[in-house]
Amino acid sequence: MALKAVGLVGRLRPPAVARDPRLAVRALGLDFDNPIGLAAGFDKDAAVPDAMLSLGFGFVEIGTLTPLPQEGNPRPRLFRLPADRALINRLGFNNEGHDAAAERLDRRSGRGGILGVNIGANRESEDRIFDYVAGVRMFAPLATYLAVNVSSPNTPGLRELQAGPPLLELLERLAEARVAAREESGRRPPLLLKIAPDIDDRALGELVEAALRRGVDGLIVANTTVARPPLKSRKHVEELGGLSGRPLFEASTAMLARARQLAGPGFALIGAGGVDSAAAAWSKIAAGADLVQLYTGLVYEGPSLPRRILTEFLKRLEERNIRNLRDIRGIETDRWAAGWPRGAPD
Repeated sequence: MALKAVGLVGRLRPPAVARDPRLAVRALGLDFDNPIGLAAGFDKDAAVPDAMLSLGFGFVEIGTLTPLPQEGNPRPRLFRLPADRALINRLGFNNEGHDAAAERLDRRSGRGGILGVNIGANRESEDRIFDYVAGVRMFAPLATYLAVNVSSPNTPGLRELQAGPPLLELLERLAEARVAAREESGRRPPLLLKIAPDIDDRALGELVEAALRRGVDGLIVANTTVARPPLKSRKHVEELGGLSGRPLFEASTAMLARARQLAGPGFALIGAGGVDSAAAAWSKIAAGADLVQLYTGLVYEGPSLPRRILTEFLKRLEERNIRNLRDIRGIETDRWAAGWPRGAPD
């Protein structure tokens, strides 16, 4: 229903606050009007990216897209936990496939705006790494950046690509695909890995080291979790799938800070997980994020959320006599990495 409603509205002029120069961010070799992005999962098939940019988002990520169309997991597969401002989903990469999305993106060519394409693998694929290679080759000419989703808990075995020899093989073949894509189209968009919040510190260190060595441009930290922290809700809490929303905020932000410590200042990090307010988004940036993404927060807070976050950002900058939002990046990295603070941001 939301996609249809947004599609009817079409693209409008973004609110002025979305382009305030104090909120501008340089990351991934790109200039973002502001750091608030729409995470993959809402606009899976590139149906309304321009309309979503009109809400004030600094960038929009579509997908996850797989080479072949697939229906995803049987319904019901999406559950609200309102008391926790959270969702559980086991959608399973339901999407119309590469060709349909590429046709839509080709039609919007030249409209501007930073548009990421999140790529995945078909559930029944015999060579999942090939599916990611196909995604790079298909969308390198059309995307501002590419995000490789190896962290969805809803495709059995997919998370095995986050570590060890499978990760190294994936990164090597992605590097080859990027070279081939540049030779074919003249474009080599930045490449990010979207990782799970459920890996331990050792695995995170190995993943960051591999990403740095193999030419990955950044990480999205983090996807949904299979863990179940204490929840207020009673209904649906036993459902299988990935938990997103406010309960994920603390763990994903601490992981983000540890990734910043491991990667150093020059590596791009997108903070995701539990962003439903300006306070949460501000904390992600203070923990070390260059950019921030949200989706579940939009479900509960509505389409005005990006504008409200940006307005509050400007208010905070003025109150604290900070010239630019980028000046707060990483000011709380060490404390977040050590497990501070506990509870919701203020």
